[in-house]
Amino acid sequence: MIRAVFFDAGNTLVRMNYAAIAVELAAHGVRATPDEVQRAEWRARVRLDDEVFAPASGAASTESGSSAGRYVRLILEALGVTDDAVAEAMAEWRHAYNAPAGLFTVADPSAEPALELARARGLTAGVISNSNGTIRATLRTLGLLPSLDFVLDSAEVGVEKPDPRIFRLALERARVAPREAVYVGDLYSVDVRGARAAGLDAVLLDPAGLWGARDCRSAPDVLAAVRLILRGPGDSETRSRRAHGPVAAPKRSLSETTAVARSSSAGSAGATDPRGEARELSRVA
Repeated sequence: MIRAVFFDAGNTLVRMNYAAIAVELAAHGVRATPDEVQRAEWRARVRLDDEVFAPASGAASTESGSSAGRYVRLILEALGVTDDAVAEAMAEWRHAYNAPAGLFTVADPSAEPALELARARGLTAGVISNSNGTIRATLRTLGLLPSLDFVLDSAEVGVEKPDPRIFRLALERARVAPREAVYVGDLYSVDVRGARAAGLDAVLLDPAGLWGARDCRSAPDVLAAVRLILRGPGDSETRSRRAHGPVAAPKRSLSETTAVARSSSAGSAGATDPRGEARELSRVA
């Protein structure tokens, strides 16, 4: 019986400010809509995992400058941008953009209903995030913190995913056994493998069916992931997806899918002033 569900933060409960990235790209002569940036990030996420985290077998940190720099490059490549000058300018902008919290300022539109559903079903809900000490404040600003029982920030606990110790800390906080908890995240090598190393099941977020056939359950967003967990491990839709390959998610406009962060006392919401958001791209998991 599942008694707890743990969530990643970046690209799971919280997404980056695609509008801010589009505005900065325009300043360097690159035309891209926020929706196009979002789709490019989805592709970059898979490549980052395959090219950086999978080969490293846990040795590469999601919090390192090199990982963040590679992430930026992959997003630009997915947009068709190969100009080194633009890549360098975007890397500098990313590094300086409202440090230390970065670009992750927008609540995923499925985050709040997912947390509400988990709590309504009596599940303990927690966050396990590779972060720099800012994720709790971000979740508070976005109004998600009250729906969580606890938050584990890697900078605070001294260990980061995929190290199984951070997952075991979550199990201790929730007072559940590994078989009674499921983890939801966006990176296979960091989230799925890390959770499994601690004995937990995991659901991989795959919003556009880009991960291909993986040996785990997958869902297009965090609300769908919670529903999948509540249905149990034998869900027929998931088995079909594994057998027949990725299925593209229906295209949704940014206005329909992006929930903008509530303003903090030091900044304003990204949809109206995307340059005013306060997060850093270095937090990728």
